[in-house]
Amino acid sequence: MIRHLFFAPFFLLAGITWHHNLDEAEQIAQQQHKHILLNFSGSDWCGPCIRMHNVIFADQTFRQMADTELVMVNADFPRKKKNQLSPVQQDLNNAMADKYNPQGKFPLTLLLNADGKVLKTWEGYPEETPEAFTIDVRNGIYSGR
Repeated sequence: MIRHLFFAPFFLLAGITWHHNLDEAEQIAQQQHKHILLNFSGSDWCGPCIRMHNVIFADQTFRQMADTELVMVNADFPRKKKNQLSPVQQDLNNAMADKYNPQGKFPLTLLLNADGKVLKTWEGYPEETPEAFTIDVRNGIYSGR
């Protein structure tokens, strides 16, 4: 039992598993009966995107819900040369943007069902606490079932 106490804090600090291929995420979501949260970000230039990852997605309440309810997908569009994506990843991100973010909004977050149908959309940084955002996502999940 003491061993579990030592590992519990490490588990709670573990980050979200981010996927970068929507087709693979849809397969996982279908197999695990989960929804998909697709986030478009500019990790090295978009202040609200960085804040969303550091505040909302890093929140313990959100992480716990995401672990059981969501497959997380990040379509990142960095600008700095040192952070450039591989051509294959850039093509995947461009395809996601063509379908779900043709206007190029950042951050843009979408709740999708396992088949890729949009259930809910958040444009920009959500002006709510991480806990309220988590509830908002859950409400979208349950209304989309």
